[in-house]
Amino acid sequence: MQRAAVATRALVLASGSPRRQELLRRIGLTFRVRVPGITEVRRPGEKPWELVERLAREKAMTVAGEIAAEGAAAEGTLVIGADTCVVLDDEVLGKPTDEDEAFAMLSRLSGRTHRVFTGVAVVEIRRPPEPFRCLVDHEETAVTFRPLTPEEIRRYIASGEPMDKAGAYGVQGLGAVIVSRVEGCFFNVVGLPLSRLAGLLREFGVEVL
Repeated sequence: MQRAAVATRALVLASGSPRRQELLRRIGLTFRVRVPGITEVRRPGEKPWELVERLAREKAMTVAGEIAAEGAAAEGTLVIGADTCVVLDDEVLGKPTDEDEAFAMLSRLSGRTHRVFTGVAVVEIRRPPEPFRCLVDHEETAVTFRPLTPEEIRRYIASGEPMDKAGAYGVQGLGAVIVSRVEGCFFNVVGLPLSRLAGLLREFGVEVL
């Protein structure tokens, strides 16, 4: 009966991240992908958790609006949005633009503890006059790197893994060997806190477990 609840709702992931797609498949969800075209810029004075919640909401609402405008069988669709940032010394570290920036980021993270925030939003497409219902939450995890030598950093960058990831590392890949401790939700560091997401889906009558 619980699994049927998932099957009866159309799910859309508002993200092109292969890591988020893989995490949703891990918990047995069937979904389609639609990448939102939004600008991801931190506003002056915006706290990290405010940033990731806002961007997660904007991603989900953008895709939900597009689907609703298309009409056919949109009602009842749930759209999932997420955004992740890495924070060190109150500075948000995004994706490196080149290898030099990746080297600088990883050098700063070496031997230190930083925080990872992921905002998660779920939007339900409904009938007017209230065509959308949106719930948003976030997760925070502390991640500690072991001390890294410049040679190790260069070899890691040469693998190509850091170049499309916030903070220039992926804990689910080769980056696992440079992380000495994770305090909190591991999947949050990958890019989608599954327990937090399941709680939001439950509010829409969808039981993952």
